[in-house]
Amino acid sequence: MTGRTAVVLFTRDLRMHDHPALATSCAAFDRVVPLYVLDPALAGLSPNRTRFLHQCLAALRAELRGLGGDLVLRHGDPVAETIRLAGEVGAEGVALSADVSRYAERRARRLRAECERHRLHLRFFPGLTVVEPGELTPGGGDHYRVFGPYHRAWSGQRWRDELAAPSRVVLPDRVPVGRLPALPAGDSPDAVVGGEAAARRRLDGWLPNLRHYDDLHDDLAGGGTSRLSPYLRFGCLSPLTVANRAGDRGSPFVRQVCWRDFYHQVTAAFPDISRKAYRRGAADHWRYDADALSGWAEGRTGVPIVDAGMRQLRAQGWLHNRARLVTAGYLTKTLGLDWRDGLAVYFRWLLDGDVANNSGNWQWVAGTGNDAKPYRGFNPIRQAERYDPDGGYVRRWVPELAAVAGKAVHQPWRLPDGVRRTLDYPPPLEMPEPAPVWLR
Repeated sequence: MTGRTAVVLFTRDLRMHDHPALATSCAAFDRVVPLYVLDPALAGLSPNRTRFLHQCLAALRAELRGLGGDLVLRHGDPVAETIRLAGEVGAEGVALSADVSRYAERRARRLRAECERHRLHLRFFPGLTVVEPGELTPGGGDHYRVFGPYHRAWSGQRWRDELAAPSRVVLPDRVPVGRLPALPAGDSPDAVVGGEAAARRRLDGWLPNLRHYDDLHDDLAGGGTSRLSPYLRFGCLSPLTVANRAGDRGSPFVRQVCWRDFYHQVTAAFPDISRKAYRRGAADHWRYDADALSGWAEGRTGVPIVDAGMRQLRAQGWLHNRARLVTAGYLTKTLGLDWRDGLAVYFRWLLDGDVANNSGNWQWVAGTGNDAKPYRGFNPIRQAERYDPDGGYVRRWVPELAAVAGKAVHQPWRLPDGVRRTLDYPPPLEMPEPAPVWLR
């Protein structure tokens, strides 16, 4: 067989458009083998993400077949399976997108060693962020620790060019492509469907709302957020595409895309972000109460705005950003429970759960992360009355309180005894002394 062959290992970049590893390989090689390896070590982490992933893989295979190629699926260790496939097809090189988690760093380190041993050319490409981690560094430091300076540098940086999808993908002859995995049920009945086409439809449908984003994105009962985060987490959309389509680099929405890049560069420098406090000297003394943790996780804390958020998480595998702040703040600052326990619950349910953003945001709320105000608190009643003033969000997710009108729904413990006894809703959980002001 004449010509050159490369393997492109897909990871968190399940798309065709603006995929530098795929586009460059298709231009440089005669044949390209797109590969995804289902690692059993990741299979049980989140039924929701597993279902979303399998939907993404089916969509990616269909797109590749439309261009004459296919998606090769293997089960096992990603490094071993990549090297094995490269040998089977006589590949000269392996390409993949660079990533920042400890898992990804370990995979990259092992892949470098194995490619060197088998005399394979290995190249890592950008694509998971707008600006690559490490591309922007402050004077005298290896990464930005504060968002504001990073945002200014990021906004002024020249971004790479966005790439079109390849026009054709040519596989070597007779490569066994493997069967798509069965689609699991997942745990959240109202979760969105994965895949690049679904992601692009959502982006197209939401962009007309962009001009109102700053006014509406904190409205808990409204639809002012893009809900693109699961698609960005799995790479169904390029973050560069999203930022370019949004246009103004200084807009509040693009600022959120920058936050995503910020936490990726933090994680690249501090890979223990899911396990250890990032901020030196941060208080790391938490109490442990299994009943309180399960009450929070199941949405039965007795605080309606918190319970609404946690029930939305379970139903949709997604949670409004303002509700994330409220629920995480309640766990850490009101109940005094360890942020890592909350992080684990989020990882269990979130379609968009990833190491960099999930962990970075939890540490921000807990006061152990990148934050100039580590003692910031989130008064849940004040948050509820400001961002769910009519109580529509609470009544949607806590139907036991549907009959309570107006903002009284946010503090059912203050209702008259006769009314309160008719509600099938628990009183607030016991809390460490002194009780918070809003509950007194």
